Amino acid sequence: MANQRLPMHLLRQILLLQQQHKSIRDIARSLGLARNTVRGYLRMLPDPATLSLPQLSDQQLDELVQSRPPAPSPDAPLTILQQRFAQIDRELTRPGVTRYSLWLDYKAEHPNGYQYTQFCHYYQLWSQRQQTSMHIEHKAGDKLFVDFAGKRLSLVDQTTGEVRPVEFFVAVLGCSQLTYAQVVATQRKEDFITALQNALHYFGGVPAAIVPDNLKAAVIRSDRYEPQINETLADFALHYQTTILPARSGKPRDKALVEGAVNILYRRIYAPLRNEVFHRLDDLNAAIRPLLDAHNQMRFQNRGHSRQSQFEERERMHLMGLPNTAYLIKHYAGSRVQKNGHVLLSEDKHYYSVPYRYIGQWVRLIYTASSVEVYCQHQRIATHQRLQGQYHYSTLKEHLPPAHQWISDWSPETFVRRADRIGPQTRQAVEAILTSRAHPEQAYKSCQGVLSLEKKVGRERLERACQRALCYQSVSYKVIRSIIERGLDTLSDASPVSSVPSHENIRGASAYQ
Repeated sequence: MANQRLPMHLLRQILLLQQQHKSIRDIARSLGLARNTVRGYLRMLPDPATLSLPQLSDQQLDELVQSRPPAPSPDAPLTILQQRFAQIDRELTRPGVTRYSLWLDYKAEHPNGYQYTQFCHYYQLWSQRQQTSMHIEHKAGDKLFVDFAGKRLSLVDQTTGEVRPVEFFVAVLGCSQLTYAQVVATQRKEDFITALQNALHYFGGVPAAIVPDNLKAAVIRSDRYEPQINETLADFALHYQTTILPARSGKPRDKALVEGAVNILYRRIYAPLRNEVFHRLDDLNAAIRPLLDAHNQMRFQNRGHSRQSQFEERERMHLMGLPNTAYLIKHYAGSRVQKNGHVLLSEDKHYYSVPYRYIGQWVRLIYTASSVEVYCQHQRIATHQRLQGQYHYSTLKEHLPPAHQWISDWSPETFVRRADRIGPQTRQAVEAILTSRAHPEQAYKSCQGVLSLEKKVGRERLERACQRALCYQSVSYKVIRSIIERGLDTLSDASPVSSVPSHENIRGASAYQ
């Protein structure tokens, strides 16, 4: 800029290029400076051939420069243009703004300025200097980079002929670049974690960290410093004792290995399968596997090893071991315990019991394909087998209050078993009461009433009362209680009267012929 010294790194680059015998024109073009600026600084500095740049500090270099550096004329076209580049870079991020529209603004202010081609050329040189990259040495067993390909494969419905696109998942180990790939139906959480789990089992071990993109199945809310990881993926990482390190949003260089692997697999998997038709995911994955193995066994250009051999020699031993059990995908939901001591799993519309003391509290449900766990304040309070019946109840007896537990035990078998402990007559009476009702539950209270008489009058009197009721062929709680209250159970003969006494007012059977 005008009347300001060049930064030290630019001075060092001028000297370095001069030592490489570059011309002033080439130096000016590569650094985006005016030729007069480069020439002026070279005049002020000693012969670059006599300088040792690595040993020369910035302070020493600054002392070599005269107190008044050559300043390009304020109206020099390149200097004026360079002053606008930072603003041009910001403006290009706005919708509808193009280089051509910005060049028109520039020409309106400086009619004698550069034409459009030179305008773009110098901006491109400046932009390239802003976009630097760094080579990273990947440690063995350190990171696994995963991503979905931008271009998708497809399946064809065997009945309708409909073409359905499917997602292509790719995972690459950082050190050996051993690659895993498969197709899944969607990029949803379940498919993503299934593919990720298959990749770990394909490698036969677990890396220290997994680097995914910012897809919703991995990251709920992206952030430069603390991205919010999907809860299921975080639980998956905990199961496999690894870490999730999402790439920065809009920074594909953070996972350049998998981006490059995707481009290679376009040629080595997509191209060989382009003329084949598949109807099922399993068939397509079966066709991908031999092509994937061939890719991993192919030697790198100008190297004496392949991805597979590099993995076996350098990386396999550094991977952590797989857990004994595979990960079951978990889902999460919240619910309030209802007054009947049950919570609703809204996805299935099914109710599950919890201990009655949690009625009215907010609980968390963690469920897999086969089980449902209920947590309150991070403590597990109930576990159930997952059932699919809508509006049905899964109830554990120990979750009910004591009074409800007693009622929950009521059944025909329960009453018959309790009556049998009293005596055979009581058992027959209870069986008669149960069979006399259209529905067994209608007789439960009557049976409970009969059995409760044992505590009042004892086992022997209840047995005799039931015997007399059976002889009367009129068995009910009221009849048995009446027999006991009137003392009929104490009579010696419990048999009913079998003959009718003769009387002038009593007619015989012949009168009804």
